[in-house]
Amino acid sequence: MGDADPVRGLKRAALGLLAVVVVIGASVWLDYDATISRSIVFGEEERFFVNRGDTLSSVIKRLEDQDRIEKSWPFIYYARLHGVGGHIQSGEYRFGEPVGIGEFINSLSTGKDQIQYRVTILEGWTFRQMRETLGRVDELEKITVDWDDGRIMAEIGRPDLHPEGQFYPDTYFFRIGDSDLDLYRAAYELMQKHLDRAWENRNEDLQLKNRGEVLTMASIIEKESQIRDEQPIISGVFDNRLRKGMKLQTDPTVIYGLGEQFNGNLTRKHLRTDTPYNTYTRWGLPPTPICLPGEGALMAAAMPAETTAYYFVAKGGGRHKFSDTLEEHNAAVRKYQLRRK
Repeated sequence: MGDADPVRGLKRAALGLLAVVVVIGASVWLDYDATISRSIVFGEEERFFVNRGDTLSSVIKRLEDQDRIEKSWPFIYYARLHGVGGHIQSGEYRFGEPVGIGEFINSLSTGKDQIQYRVTILEGWTFRQMRETLGRVDELEKITVDWDDGRIMAEIGRPDLHPEGQFYPDTYFFRIGDSDLDLYRAAYELMQKHLDRAWENRNEDLQLKNRGEVLTMASIIEKESQIRDEQPIISGVFDNRLRKGMKLQTDPTVIYGLGEQFNGNLTRKHLRTDTPYNTYTRWGLPPTPICLPGEGALMAAAMPAETTAYYFVAKGGGRHKFSDTLEEHNAAVRKYQLRRK
């Protein structure tokens, strides 16, 4: 008999090798399937941090180092196979329960389970109060704490503007890794949107010449009253006074101009003390806004109500008595102000 058929031998070797490959492949697949089918366990209140610069691979490797998963390669392969996790969001996550690999990667990609914090900036606050408030928020990264106001305005692209009034009062949500500068940018952009809307809807015969004047007037209205149905009337009074060439004579501008000198008690001496913001001693609007106005005040400044009043005085409860003449106004002052002293 002759030698064994070499072709047949090669076929047997190939089949044997194929069998080995199939067995190894099946073993790898079973290992992969078993690994990715297990949930990643997190405590109910546990926080998981993804740092800036982290990649999905580095995060998954960290899970392996923390013994949350047995091996990292099945998770990395899963992400590549499904085309997910190319970009992950840094921040602080709370899952609250075991999560599957797909849900985990999706959460890191979308930021769905990130912990959100909030900070509220109130209507009528000054920029200084806004800075003080952001400075007390522990979860915010403090970039601007040692900056002066001018540098903040330069960093948001408006070095030409005084910061007062330029930031919209609202509740802002943020995440770990966000900075105070991020919030200044967001608040500035939001104010521009609201100011644009007010300017686009302005009265045709509005006395105010530009968006900046609307913002300044809105800040005065905001400090005079935060009652929405009164704000357009107050705006109408100021509109009437401007048309007639009268001084605005509004107390909040005087108080703003006094700064830290003001102790809460506005006196006649204060009204006579000239500052760039004293609308009893100077004509027209002050040089800048005096606070952060909200939407109601912005719309009121752009669309003052028609009124015959030229004067108003606080009568309690945040409301005002409006008067057409100085004689009526003086009587209202005696009734609502002098009797309380």
